[in-house]
Amino acid sequence: MSIEKYAVIGNPIEHSKSPLIHQAFARQFGKQIHYERLLSPLDGFSSTIKRLQAEGYIGANVTVPFKFEAYQLSYPNLTERALSAGEAVNTLTFTATDIQGDNTDGIGLRNDIEGNLGFEIRGKNILILGAGGAAHGVLMSLVGANSLTIANRTLAKALKMITGLYHDYDVRAVEYENLNVRYDLIVNATSAGLTDSALPLPDRIFSSDTLAYDMMYGRETPFMHQARTAGAQVADGLGMLVEQAAEAFYLWHGLRPATSPVIAAIRQQR
Repeated sequence: MSIEKYAVIGNPIEHSKSPLIHQAFARQFGKQIHYERLLSPLDGFSSTIKRLQAEGYIGANVTVPFKFEAYQLSYPNLTERALSAGEAVNTLTFTATDIQGDNTDGIGLRNDIEGNLGFEIRGKNILILGAGGAAHGVLMSLVGANSLTIANRTLAKALKMITGLYHDYDVRAVEYENLNVRYDLIVNATSAGLTDSALPLPDRIFSSDTLAYDMMYGRETPFMHQARTAGAQVADGLGMLVEQAAEAFYLWHGLRPATSPVIAAIRQQR
């Protein structure tokens, strides 16, 4: 019996914990899988996906900076979650002739914040930092019964992200320097942590009641350091990574793994 093959694709990719997570999930059910990291050239994502499909891979997770390209490759075979994620896809499922695109980032973030961290999202004043693929992926999981602000270096990108939401939701877009109120939940969806770059954020957006959540994991980012120094509660994105992976695992295998022991095991390794 052949072993099912999967991959996580990005650039950079060497930091990814996804192979460890999916192997841990598979062991819970006595399954054997092959799951690898793949560094795709910045101009070679499409050919990388076509190669995996031709070689019989079952699916792939997609990370920075290829989530928009993954959307285009799988269009129009998109789930409702992918359609609501602003043209960003992080989970691909292959057949002989088609590619289906989904986005599990939003449910992964929400499951981590509410289920693992015990922070109730409903009714909160929320700030998302960034307007790229990661921000698009979690937008609809946070909008609704909340006041939501998107902050980005380029205002036009933040405005484009919320186009069409004005009439149904309490949403707004600003540049970083125009942030002037405190927020209950701040989600850093930028890739600044990859390069240890600081964002131009005023300390006044944080308080002791703020949960400052960085979607990066594995390091104390400048955003996390600033938030902690300003007195906020701080969390990294490891829990989100495991929770979104659990949803992808369920899509591919029809089995829902336990996430808490996997999160704990990875934290002990660090």
